[in-house]
Amino acid sequence: MNFGSDAMKATLGRELLVGDKISCLAISEPFAGSDVSAVRTTAEKTADGKHFIVNGVKKWITEGMTADVFVTAVRTGGKGHAGMSLLVVERQDGLDTTQIKTTYSTSAGTSLVLMEDLKVPVENLLGKEGDGFRLIMYNFNHERWMIVQNLLGLARSAFADALMWAKQRKVFGKPLVGQPVIRNKLANSAAVLESTWAYLEAVTFDMCLAKGGPLNPRMAGPIAMLKYQATRSCWQIADDTVQIMGGRGITKTGMGAKVENFKNFAKYAAVYGGSEEIMADLAIKQALKNFPDTVSAKL
Repeated sequence: MNFGSDAMKATLGRELLVGDKISCLAISEPFAGSDVSAVRTTAEKTADGKHFIVNGVKKWITEGMTADVFVTAVRTGGKGHAGMSLLVVERQDGLDTTQIKTTYSTSAGTSLVLMEDLKVPVENLLGKEGDGFRLIMYNFNHERWMIVQNLLGLARSAFADALMWAKQRKVFGKPLVGQPVIRNKLANSAAVLESTWAYLEAVTFDMCLAKGGPLNPRMAGPIAMLKYQATRSCWQIADDTVQIMGGRGITKTGMGAKVENFKNFAKYAAVYGGSEEIMADLAIKQALKNFPDTVSAKL
């Protein structure tokens, strides 16, 4: 919606907003995940310059099974960032999707997408040719912040269930929470949950005041570090809550369902939207970039 032409906004944009069509973001490939600039899917112009011919493979594409429109990262030029463009590809003959079952949910419609000789009008180009990497990065800050919101909400729910279960469950003649080791796990989970939640609120406050909000280039580092901290913390909470719930913590139904779902999503969130390793590296690189050269340690 931000980078499409007026004609695209009036037609496809409206269809997406009213729910007549479903879209997905097709960026990841078998050989290009966190390294977005390594995408191999090509889009070559026809001799008359009116169409792109798209060929390539996309993988782990959320909602790919149900999507009518694929917002696709393609290579229109040479290697690296400068050769990337973003193209709106509508489902057509030559575009095949196959379900990929992940630890998240089959309802997400995660898919393998094969694109073979797809004919796409040049009017479906978002922004300018060669500007694809910038457009893709445009949405990442807000997406990562949203992932943290979802993850911490699930963590709080899982912790609440684990706490209630610990009070209810009887072992060796007394409530489970009467065991010091269980209280330690509850304290550990509560501490990392509340501290990460406070970190989220601090970054959100900063984001709200920053010019451009999540689109402010300065926010990339703090949001990346927030996501890194959140996924690390939640993996710890997932471990504690599963151990407290026991067998119920690995059962998809009943009292342990929220904990079982959370321990899956915690690891899922550590990968998508930018892996933990990429998040940590981005945060430190941005901090060093803005660090004054005149400052040195006093030994």
